[in-house]
Amino acid sequence: MADPQHKHPEEHEPDYRFTLANERTFLAWIRTALALLAAAVVIVQLVPDFGIPAARQFIAALLALISIALIAGSAIRWEANQKAMRIDAPLPTTLMPWLLALGVIAVGLAVVVLTLRYGVNVGA
Repeated sequence: MADPQHKHPEEHEPDYRFTLANERTFLAWIRTALALLAAAVVIVQLVPDFGIPAARQFIAALLALISIALIAGSAIRWEANQKAMRIDAPLPTTLMPWLLALGVIAVGLAVVVLTLRYGVNVGA
């Protein structure tokens, strides 16, 4: 968080509507991260075993790592947007939506490949 003693000379309080919109966006990213984390738990606890030992744990770990990265990225993005709004600068760009999409696609493809190759071992 920025030191209040070392403010940018042009810094001002942004319109509260923009601040609240930034906060809602941050909370949406957090909800998505929580859903990914919940999916990781569900995969380990409720999904039948694939044909490879620890496949569920690997997929769950990927989802958990994506969740953690999303939480960190959303906090960084929220802060960067707040700073930009305070000095009337353009909002910074982000690769976060693309990285999230690629991460979830990778997990989805892994699940499809494992399911098609090994099926699901319901007896486990």
